[in-house]
Amino acid sequence: MTVFVARRRPQRIAALSAVLLAGTALAAVSLRPALAGDQSLNATAKVQQDFKPIPSFAPLVKDVKPAVVSVTVHLKVQNAVNAQGQMQGPQGMPFPFPFPFPNPQQQQAVEAKGSGFFISPKGYLVTNNHVVKHAKSVFVTLSDGERLPAKVVGTDPNTDLAVLKVTRAKPFPYLELGDSAKVVPGQWVIAIGNPFGLAETVTTGVVSALGRDIGDGEYDSFIQVDAPINEGNSGGPLLNQKGEVIGVNTAILTPTGGSVGIGFSIPSDMVKRITADLIKSGHVTRGFIGVQVQLISPEMAQAMGIKTKDGKAKGALIAATEPNSPAAKAGIKPGDVITKVDGKAVTDPRDLALAISDIKPGNTAHVSYLRDGKPHDVTITVEKMPANAQAAFNQGGNNSTSSTVAKKPELGLTLAPLTETDRQQLNMPMSSTGALVAHVTPNSPADEAGLRSGDVIVGVGSSAIANPNQAVDAIHKAETQKAKAIALRVMRGNQAIFVAVPLPKPGAKK
Repeated sequence: MTVFVARRRPQRIAALSAVLLAGTALAAVSLRPALAGDQSLNATAKVQQDFKPIPSFAPLVKDVKPAVVSVTVHLKVQNAVNAQGQMQGPQGMPFPFPFPFPNPQQQQAVEAKGSGFFISPKGYLVTNNHVVKHAKSVFVTLSDGERLPAKVVGTDPNTDLAVLKVTRAKPFPYLELGDSAKVVPGQWVIAIGNPFGLAETVTTGVVSALGRDIGDGEYDSFIQVDAPINEGNSGGPLLNQKGEVIGVNTAILTPTGGSVGIGFSIPSDMVKRITADLIKSGHVTRGFIGVQVQLISPEMAQAMGIKTKDGKAKGALIAATEPNSPAAKAGIKPGDVITKVDGKAVTDPRDLALAISDIKPGNTAHVSYLRDGKPHDVTITVEKMPANAQAAFNQGGNNSTSSTVAKKPELGLTLAPLTETDRQQLNMPMSSTGALVAHVTPNSPADEAGLRSGDVIVGVGSSAIANPNQAVDAIHKAETQKAKAIALRVMRGNQAIFVAVPLPKPGAKK
């Protein structure tokens, strides 16, 4: 009886809905009896006969499935088991491996699973870097159950991509990498992978958004989808309705650990470039011009006189240039704002990083930038990115200049000269110059702007400063020009940043 009632209830609800809908129609149409041969009934029947179901994805899935594989990784025990004996992936992994849960006392290889797909009949396949990171050995299982050992050809942590290679006598089925530049929000997509170890799982959805930056790295530009993807989908393909790969599934945003309809895929255009380099040389070669950049906040735009639209400023603000770098040789200086590379708009630092990284070393980049609000153009010869690009910014500097302590009480700043001890403690080159922030008054303009003790002011606006007195003079000059805020270029650790500090209004108490 319980089963009967449960099955009947939806029918009653549906009937009630139909009545309500009919009731709305009664206000507009007159009632008449339904007679045999009534044309309105025939029309209704005709509509039902003409109805066509939504086309199925089944034929496409049947064709592409053989090229999708399960990636099994034997992890090193120290990277796989936490203190409670629970399975975990490397720190920061977008898709942690949730199984199995081995005894921490058992010193054996621990298995974890991800996904991948072939991009060549020769056995090259794509997966995520975080899937094979810390792997002791890697195997792939094909859709027909064949299991093959895989070699890691190369990895790129910056984009979370990896290329594997397997071999056998006959060629492998493979997928074509499509054009992700043609992807648009709202189009249908199909994801295939091995969520939670369930091989050959197919899910569908639509593209939700493009160019997503999830804070995973400077080259973030993900396709966001609502097709359900979960742990184990890492490295699996995202396909369009032609069966072309338009992305590699790599991360999810979730408060629960499972899919909530927000997944991210690496665009296929990026995959093409990265995998080509990995197959050719085992590593990725990127362009480099030697700059540190930051976003332009509304306060910073005001402080530097940068035009805004709807309260937002576009471009990449140069916070520092490496000595003798391509940018420095071309005349780019801190405080400049890069707005275009090769005619393509640069709206933020990520756009600049992506544009320069795509240029082959030795080729030139045509760069448009603003300096003191005026447009300029320059051609920069791009170089190969060093293995440790950050280290380049820690070399070199100007000769030190002695100075006494200086104060700007209206800003809440006490500045001191850099000593040899300061440079050692701050891990700065001995030749570094600037004004050390010795004290920041609580609730002062400097405090509210985010300055803190230990910062080193190396520039005011686009002007370099070597000591506290120069800093105070430059700030005073900005005050006399009735500026509303002052842009201070600060070294904080190994990072150069601009900080916008509002200036007191004329007549304000000091």
